[in-house]
Amino acid sequence: MTRPAAATSHDFQVLGLQPPKEEVEAPDFTLKDLNGKQVQLRDFRGKVVFLNFFATWCVPCRLEMPAMERLSRAFKDKGLVVLAVDIKESAKAVRAFLKELKVTFPALLDEDGSVAFTYGIRPLPATFLIGRDGKILWRAFGAREWDSAASRQYFSRLLSDGKR
Repeated sequence: MTRPAAATSHDFQVLGLQPPKEEVEAPDFTLKDLNGKQVQLRDFRGKVVFLNFFATWCVPCRLEMPAMERLSRAFKDKGLVVLAVDIKESAKAVRAFLKELKVTFPALLDEDGSVAFTYGIRPLPATFLIGRDGKILWRAFGAREWDSAASRQYFSRLLSDGKR
């Protein structure tokens, strides 16, 4: 598998990221956003997608959301899309959760858990980074401080690389 130049073994170790054993396309899906609009993952092709699976009852999910918001604000104009997918909860509950945490990035509803199942989600939170080409670059299970200095440095290099 060819890694983007921006991803080094040091990045994976420091950030606790797991690259896939082989290059694999991110499974496409269509889910509703909090306003009922259909959103497809492939709509974001050409951008780097930070795909995070969460639930409102998940304490680690709650803890990492503010860092994800800061990451989104720092890099959205550079080609990073932060996209959260809630598993099996109502739009009302998710909307209240995100409002409380002052989250502005988009959230989608996996009402029956089928997308989470397709991605093999076990524990929450679970995060996948999808390259501009639609391939999974890495995954991470558990909460992270996504806007740490190491993380910001990684995303700066990745997004300026322009390749994946």
